[in-house]
Amino acid sequence: MRIRILGCSGGIGAGSRTSAMLVDDDVLIDAGTGIGDLGLEDLDHIRHVFLTHAHLDHIAGLPMLVDSVFDPDFAVPMTVYAREETLRAVQDHLFNDAIWPDFAKLPSPERPMLRYQVTSPGDTVRIGERDFFAIDVSHSVPSLGFTVRNSQGAFAVSGDTKTNATLWPVLNACEDLRLLVIEVSFPDEMESLAADAGHYCPRTLSSDLKRLQHDPDIWLTGMKPGEEDRIFAQVLAACPDRRIRMLSRGTVLRV
Repeated sequence: MRIRILGCSGGIGAGSRTSAMLVDDDVLIDAGTGIGDLGLEDLDHIRHVFLTHAHLDHIAGLPMLVDSVFDPDFAVPMTVYAREETLRAVQDHLFNDAIWPDFAKLPSPERPMLRYQVTSPGDTVRIGERDFFAIDVSHSVPSLGFTVRNSQGAFAVSGDTKTNATLWPVLNACEDLRLLVIEVSFPDEMESLAADAGHYCPRTLSSDLKRLQHDPDIWLTGMKPGEEDRIFAQVLAACPDRRIRMLSRGTVLRV
């Protein structure tokens, strides 16, 4: 698998794009502002979108994506996979014919360009030779993480989360875990805010990483713009025995 990081920032600013990663050429995990840097041909290949949750930095690009690939004579619709609560928020507040056209009814309700598939914790969605497994994680709204596995191994994406008891047993059961993409949004000085907002800080992340029985490459994502260097230094200091790097837009990972 080829995982291309389109956006990995916790906000916008010069050069910053929010959460989106392209798996091979047809699957997105999250649809933040990072997808706006793709060319039209790349956009046309995308037919599956997995959403971790409904916050704007993870879904902001979705309406424009569907609009860009819309074709009344389409062969394959675009399917969005997420928790029921996330899909309801997307339908009620984005594709509602007020903020954006309801592409679940276009070009016709009988043959829509956009389809939704409820994906609950514990569900597996198979796309080609890849298995996407949904994990319950703790955030300020109902959220998912994912493991993605093919014959060569697996990688995991935490989505936005804080200290939790649900992510780590799933990761420990994933014997072929090669990569872990995990968020850490705030520095330790903002630990209280991080907890209230449903995010890790370096101290809480390092504590939870002690539960991980495997030794994958760990990539950090979701840092607030301007805080990246401070957060990264704090994580490295707290986890000296782990292989930890910071994601950047354009990074390509392979499994």
